[in-house]
Amino acid sequence: MIDLIFKEEFFKIKQACIEVRKNLGNGFLEKVYENALRIELELLGFIVKTQTKFNVIYKEKIVGEYCADVIVDDKIIIELKCVSKITDVHNAQLLNYLKATNFKLGILINFPNDKLGFDIIRIPNFITSNE
Repeated sequence: MIDLIFKEEFFKIKQACIEVRKNLGNGFLEKVYENALRIELELLGFIVKTQTKFNVIYKEKIVGEYCADVIVDDKIIIELKCVSKITDVHNAQLLNYLKATNFKLGILINFPNDKLGFDIIRIPNFITSNE
């Protein structure tokens, strides 16, 4: 049996999503859900940062920058979407963020505007660093 990384944190993040969706419903822009999720996560005791910039490094040189939607406890990246369906492109985007930061877990959360509920996907970083 595989032990899930940050299992308790993931459960609490999922609970926060349930609370956000219950209170806001559907139809809002991503930023509204981001702000509401931040409030819920902070109420659960997490340290939350939003729109955090990270450099992408290639051969010890900065080759780009990206902005993470939500960082939880400086160890989990949350990427938020408001699309009809999560695609492989969204998964690949979060995997690239994990590679760039060396964080161990990314969570892709989608609050679709065309249906109730939300999608939540755990994406672990299996790439090991050279440290």
